[in-house]
Amino acid sequence: MELSDKRVLVTGGDGFIGSHLVERVLAEGARVRALVCYNSLNTWGWLDTFPAATLSQIEVVSGDIRDAGNLDDAVRGCDVVFHLAALIAIPFSYHAPEAYVDTNIRGTLNVLQAVRRHQVARLLVTSTSEVYGTAQYVPIDEKHPYQGQSPYSATKIGADRLTEAFHRSFGLPVIIARPFNTFGPRQSARAVIPTIITQLLSGAPSLRLGNLEPTRDFVFVKDTVEGMIALARCDAAVGEEVNIATGVEISVRRLAEELIRQINPAARLEQEASRKRPKDSEVDRLLGSNQRLHALTGWQPRSNFADGLAETIAWLRQPANLARYKAQIYNL
Repeated sequence: MELSDKRVLVTGGDGFIGSHLVERVLAEGARVRALVCYNSLNTWGWLDTFPAATLSQIEVVSGDIRDAGNLDDAVRGCDVVFHLAALIAIPFSYHAPEAYVDTNIRGTLNVLQAVRRHQVARLLVTSTSEVYGTAQYVPIDEKHPYQGQSPYSATKIGADRLTEAFHRSFGLPVIIARPFNTFGPRQSARAVIPTIITQLLSGAPSLRLGNLEPTRDFVFVKDTVEGMIALARCDAAVGEEVNIATGVEISVRRLAEELIRQINPAARLEQEASRKRPKDSEVDRLLGSNQRLHALTGWQPRSNFADGLAETIAWLRQPANLARYKAQIYNL
C-alpha cells in the first residue's frame, strides 16, 4: 500500500517518534491528521516547533485515546492509522500503573475498535522491545518469549496481544512494529541518551546515572521511522510482529564514557540509587534481530550509531532546545 494521497492518522503525533513520523508521512504525499494529547494550554508538543508552512499541511486534533468517542472522530475518514500514543516512561509506571493500563491497553482497544468500525485499510501499532524483558537468547527475534518486567512492559504486552486478537478474530489489517531503543532529536530526558547529553552540556561536575551495566540496541529515530513506513507499505507484513533493530548493542557505561569524552571530559561518572530500577525489573540485555524486517521490506539501518549521536548532540547544543530539558533532576 502506498501512502501518497492517503488520509493518514498518527496518534501521538506530538511526541518524539510521532513528530518525526508526521514529517516523513507528509514527505510521502499523504494527507496527515495528527492526534495530540489535549491540555489546557493547547500546546501541540513537538509539532509546535515545525515551520508554519509545514504545520499548515497537518490537521491537528486534540484529544485522548482513552476517550472512545473522541478517538472515533479522529479515525473517521482515514485510510491508514499509525498508533504511537502511549505512556512510555518505565520509572513512572512504578508510580502510576493504573494510568498505564488505561492508556496503553484500554487506549489501544479504543484504537482497534475505531479502526474496525471505520474499516481502515491498515493499522500499524507501535510496540517496544521491553516486551521481551532481559534477553534469554540473542539476537532477540520475534519468537522470543515475553516477560513483563515493569508495569509499562506488561501493558505493552497486553496491547500487542489485543492487537493480535483483533487480527485473528475480525481480520483487522494490523501490523505490530517493535522498535528497540530509539534515540535522536526531540527525545525526552526520561531516556538515557538525552539524560546523559543534557547533564554533560549543563556543565555539572558529575554525570548521575542508575545501573551502568545493561546493554541496549539503539536505533536512530530516522531509521525507526523508515522501518514503520516500510512496514505500512508492505502487504505481506499484515498480521506480523516485526522488530526494528540494528543488531548492535552497547552498555550504558560505555555509552556514558564515550559521551563524557566527546562533551565534557572533566565530568565524573556516578551511580545514583534512586535512578536504578528494582533488581528484578531491570532489563539487563537487549539486542535485536532485524532479519524479519529486512526479509519483508529490504530495510536496513542507514545511520550508524556515531553519526546519530553526533546529530543528537548538535541538536541539543542549540540553546532553545537545551532549555526545554531539566538536566538537574531525575526525570521520571
